Amino acid sequence: MPDALPLAGRPVLLTGAGGDIGRAMAAAFARAGARIAAADLDPARAEAAAGIARALGAEAIAVPLDVTRSESCAAAVAATVAAFGGLRVLVNNAAALAIRGTVVDLSEADWASQMAVNLTGPFLMSKHAIPAMRQGNGQGTGGGVVVNLASQLGHVGQAGLAAYGAAKAGIHNLTRIMAIDHAADGIRVVSLSPGAIEGNRVRSRFPDDQAMHAYNDQRHVLGRMGRPEEIASAAVFLASDAASFMTGADLLVDGGYTAW
Repeated sequence: MPDALPLAGRPVLLTGAGGDIGRAMAAAFARAGARIAAADLDPARAEAAAGIARALGAEAIAVPLDVTRSESCAAAVAATVAAFGGLRVLVNNAAALAIRGTVVDLSEADWASQMAVNLTGPFLMSKHAIPAMRQGNGQGTGGGVVVNLASQLGHVGQAGLAAYGAAKAGIHNLTRIMAIDHAADGIRVVSLSPGAIEGNRVRSRFPDDQAMHAYNDQRHVLGRMGRPEEIASAAVFLASDAASFMTGADLLVDGGYTAW
């Protein structure tokens, strides 16, 4: 791929690759010239995302991954390094569906499961990915970028989302602290906060698309939900040298949800 591409040749490990946003990211990173390890809890979904990237001319592998298990995270990093000679970008996109409930209503198991995927998952992935980034990838000295997927609901409260909102708010501060801790390693750490994005995750909470849009469209200044490709293009920007002076920051791509 031509060197003019913003991520030409850079190895990217993308978690949660099988979802709507994950597949859009696989396509966007492929168009940007990256080599992609598409990781997902469901191996078939991981392979489908890798197939999207390969169809666009990118090198891509499928990686099975459970972000709640340290050994699985370590194996995903090792598979990426083995395939591409290193790791330059980690996109912590895997997320559990929000479980609704107040702190009184939520079971301890539901709270733990939300934290395990949405907050501990990025911790475990970063724990294993950052040493690989330090080592470099044959394209010069070590370094890289970690992009943590957060949410507009990490900035504002919403009734009944105690666990999900707390986990996403935790991502914001984890991002800041990681940025401070690893700047000397040449590693930037940023977060990306989408608004409500049209796709299966949001659709699953409503009886039909009309109800989904009736509830969500009005909550965004732009009067509509976001599209997966809009989040994917923001992730590519954050991972690229165009964002080279960004670290410890959160990029809101929320259609004005938090501007009200």
